[in-house]
Amino acid sequence: MCRREFNLSNMQSHSKISDASGSTPPAASVIQGWAELPDSLLHSIVALLGTFRDLLAFTGTCHAWRAAFSSYPSKSAFRASLPPLLVRPNVRVKPPCFPSSENGNGGRKKLRACEVIDLANRSTPLRCQIPRETLQKMRFAGSSHGQLICCRRGYCLVVDVFTGAEVSPPRLPFSEDREEFYYCGTLTAPITSRGSHLLISTQSSLFDWPVGSDSWSELKLPVNRVDQIVEFNGQLFAVIEYSLYALQLAPKLRLKKMKTLWWDGMNECPYLRPWFVVCGDMLLVVDHYMSFSFGAPVVYRTYRLDMSTKPAKWVEVKKLENWALFIGGDARSPPFSFKNPESWGGRSNCLYYAHYSQPWSLHGLGDDADAVWDPTTDDDLVFKRNWYGQLQAFWVYPSMFYSDGDGQY
Repeated sequence: MCRREFNLSNMQSHSKISDASGSTPPAASVIQGWAELPDSLLHSIVALLGTFRDLLAFTGTCHAWRAAFSSYPSKSAFRASLPPLLVRPNVRVKPPCFPSSENGNGGRKKLRACEVIDLANRSTPLRCQIPRETLQKMRFAGSSHGQLICCRRGYCLVVDVFTGAEVSPPRLPFSEDREEFYYCGTLTAPITSRGSHLLISTQSSLFDWPVGSDSWSELKLPVNRVDQIVEFNGQLFAVIEYSLYALQLAPKLRLKKMKTLWWDGMNECPYLRPWFVVCGDMLLVVDHYMSFSFGAPVVYRTYRLDMSTKPAKWVEVKKLENWALFIGGDARSPPFSFKNPESWGGRSNCLYYAHYSQPWSLHGLGDDADAVWDPTTDDDLVFKRNWYGQLQAFWVYPSMFYSDGDGQY
């Protein structure tokens, strides 16, 4: 049986523990194999791991080690110390020695090995495996908590980006002959967490599936589709036509519009397709304000929501100081923020934009646009978010980095 690519090499050649003299301890204290190491010892090892490669190696060693990582109390801390990974579904790489996986019917599923880039360790080759059928037959609806959310004709599938584990919710409650487009899909918490909900937006409705239940609830939308759902300060917000709506899940699905004031006295958002991202204690709205032809930089500006006033207002953030933002081209892929990117060789007050062809382009925010512009960047790259039929490059943290207690409502 072959091991995963990322296994720790020094863990592969021993089957039991001996003391320093080379003799075997008394029978009562013998640990028969690496899988029997106590969780307390394994947790101390986890605390020393500082790269995605080492963490994936640790969890891929055996079931016992993966279970030990699952019980590690500070998994979310890795999201604060490591930048998100860039998954490139369009770039195939050499598959590992196990080219398929079991499906729910005991058969085998063909997998596509896709390139994964770790900005903190660019020379380390990484990959993920996504079922080909998911990429070819399902439509991308979103990515959340390390999961791909895909739908087609009302059938949904939640697929772990790195393990390939799948969850199949009940069919969405609309007519089979009616093909819907899916504008937004997100989880409110890890798929394995108690109280997690899967939210899907179509053109006219928002659907809510309490994970593990037998049915969906539906909310007819007041104006238009939901473009994005974001959690900020323990509250869910839905973005509909550039406006924020407070989203309530219980006792029933409900939206309540928030009155906000735009900057410079404007009555509406001047951006073509803005996106919202949580950055520390700020909720930001971002988009390119203007762009020039012939290789000039794309200018992004950020505004934070000031909720200390009534109504709340958007205030320009001249500089994000020690923060960097990460965004993909598909409007349904989630954005991320990261503090102190210099710790892994990144740059602050910058936006990392994932592309389909070029892996990413780096943009300065606000007045720093010119400072980081790379003149070798392809002039034909598109810098606005859209909804694509083919899965685009996206940023992600593995599902194992989300604690069971994160993001519950």
